[in-house]
Amino acid sequence: MNGQTTMGLAAAVRPCRQRLLTSASAAAAKASVIRLFPRCSHPPHHHHGRRFPFLVSAASHTSQSDPSTTPTPTPVASDPHSAVAGNLPFFDRVLFPASFPLETPPVEEPAPPADEGQASTSPVREETETETEAWRLLRRAVVSYCGEPVGTVAAEDPECTEMLNYDQVFIRDFVPSALAFLMRGETEIVRNFLLHTLQLQSWEKTVDCYSPGQGLMPASFKIRTVPLDENNEAFEEILDPDFGESAIGRVAPVDSGLWWIILLRAYCKITGDYSLQERVDVQTGIKLILSLCLSDGFDMFPTLLVTDGSCMIDRRMGIHGHPLEIQALFYSALRCSREMIVMNDGSKHLLRAINNRLSALSFHIREYYWVDMNKINEIYRYKTEEYSHDATNKFNIYPEQIPSWLVDWIPEKGGYLIGNLQPAHMDFRFFSLGNLWAISSSLTTPTQAEGILSLIEEKWDDLIAYMPLKICYPAMEYDEWRIITGSDPKNT
Repeated sequence: MNGQTTMGLAAAVRPCRQRLLTSASAAAAKASVIRLFPRCSHPPHHHHGRRFPFLVSAASHTSQSDPSTTPTPTPVASDPHSAVAGNLPFFDRVLFPASFPLETPPVEEPAPPADEGQASTSPVREETETETEAWRLLRRAVVSYCGEPVGTVAAEDPECTEMLNYDQVFIRDFVPSALAFLMRGETEIVRNFLLHTLQLQSWEKTVDCYSPGQGLMPASFKIRTVPLDENNEAFEEILDPDFGESAIGRVAPVDSGLWWIILLRAYCKITGDYSLQERVDVQTGIKLILSLCLSDGFDMFPTLLVTDGSCMIDRRMGIHGHPLEIQALFYSALRCSREMIVMNDGSKHLLRAINNRLSALSFHIREYYWVDMNKINEIYRYKTEEYSHDATNKFNIYPEQIPSWLVDWIPEKGGYLIGNLQPAHMDFRFFSLGNLWAISSSLTTPTQAEGILSLIEEKWDDLIAYMPLKICYPAMEYDEWRIITGSDPKNT
């Protein structure tokens, strides 16, 4: 329970991820790596619907624009586009394409042929020892099903005697491995993973005689060998999924389906294999996940309401309600789905629901989750017990909720998105994945994205540890830790 090791369990179950991602980042610094978020046209074979860039960062787009050009007028505050676009013209073009004419790319003159004596290819950089070791560890973690690679186990530690479910393939844990394989050009394992997990989606699952909603993706799966007959003369391999009925805490995964959609979009963008997303079974899988997320319930907010342990790790962290990580993944999955769903009469209502949810969700997160010095001062002046449609304190937040560490910790310039928001409750902890994924998916405005990165730079010593980035800050201690985590000894 200290500031350096906020979540010991998360560090323990992924022993080989840090080396791999570090090496992949180093390789990307010099090599020409395929960008995940390019702004480019799509292959002409795709005939349905208009496509938009995938997860373009607002901050990076602003910084790359030509300062000599005349800026496009930004929407006024009363413009409904501004609630979604964050007062940035580029996002008006992405989210509201009908309002702008199509851009015609300039015709480039063909480059003169290069001399035969000059080398046309750049020298290939040799892998470092660290990169080679990282790839060796990752390949050792690969799991095969019927002779084909289908994923990597959550942890591959020869010295570990109690494996629990760490020897299974987790959807959320495989995503960074999948991105590494895609950047290396090894796409088969990612395609197999996407299709096999899609087959598991339709499995019948029950927990204490209750079946969860159709469309739920498993948290993990394991390859088991079972006999074909009673004589045990022949065997076959089967995929054994876990939808939460065997997990610690018996909680269903909410983030698995969202990660699956995001990875599917990344695979199609990088490989150009758009035929995969156009398959009938893939289209059905996307729609089932969205139907589960967009279903009507008792909640009054555009955010997803989830239980504790439904993402990140299956242990109590005090994130039940509307955690930021789920909302950032939800927003990203909605944007990816909008680009992949085939436009026809049967999908019009779903696409309309996606657009409406994107608008409401982005406004809700940007307006109510954002915290900086100005917002803190505003909360201190809140009136409570307001009963009206135009109340300022819409969630009845009492100023006494502001923790003592926050005022001294948050810098004058910068801010972040809080971890959770519910009636009469704000979780002021800084969650790394939620904030950084909100930037990557353009859920934040450009100003907010710059503020989050400024805060990380200003509070580097508090947020950077062995992971190297902490899951959340600050760590809970004493009675607060015992109450929130249920005195879980692995959650220290």
